[in-house]
Amino acid sequence: MKNPHDDKSVKHWETRPEESFRNFRFKQPYERGLKGLRDILENTNFDPATLWQWGTMQATALIEVLKAVEERFGREGQEIVFQSLWKVGHDIGHQILDGTTVPEDVTEAEWISFFATIVNRIAYASLETPSIDGPDKVSFSIDWCPHQDQYRPFDCRVQRYLVQGMIDAAAEHARSLGRSATWDVEFKSTIPSGASTCFFVMEKGDPGKARKWAEMTRLIEEKALELARKRRGG
Repeated sequence: MKNPHDDKSVKHWETRPEESFRNFRFKQPYERGLKGLRDILENTNFDPATLWQWGTMQATALIEVLKAVEERFGREGQEIVFQSLWKVGHDIGHQILDGTTVPEDVTEAEWISFFATIVNRIAYASLETPSIDGPDKVSFSIDWCPHQDQYRPFDCRVQRYLVQGMIDAAAEHARSLGRSATWDVEFKSTIPSGASTCFFVMEKGDPGKARKWAEMTRLIEEKALELARKRRGG
């Protein structure tokens, strides 16, 4: 079976096998800076691989900030970081979807799967294999993530806050278009934990019930506060 990531004639975020993906509309986040970077890549000898090193430094610093405020300020510090990261993720989600509509030939499951693809392949600069498993269920595997060789398993929690903001932005956009379905997200495996891929499942959920993603975030937060207390010696 041909590896979908082997085709170098197209960018990794440009193609999916579904014909309807051609009609999915989105916008590039941070478009002004992206244009500047492309000019640099075209006209200088800048090595884009150094962006991985720079980004890894930023991600590692953020983890240390979160651990420090949890240790010093407990739940209040944790909440401050959560809200800051949620705000960034929420903004990225709206940048991607702002002014777009859902074409008539794109189903709800396709739309949420296509949005996840743009998040995974652009916002998270990852290689992804998506699947539309039915009208109420989609999934995807992250085949390569820029953080996978640096992150420890518990470090991935930082990304949950950003993702929560993106999920909420997508839900708000869907509601503005008269689509009120709630989609629940759950991870089944992660590369830093030893799996070959990070595997996620998204299912249409009950708006009246707690979402799996948010509930797992709460449980992880409690564990993080427990670890922070141990580091304090309390």
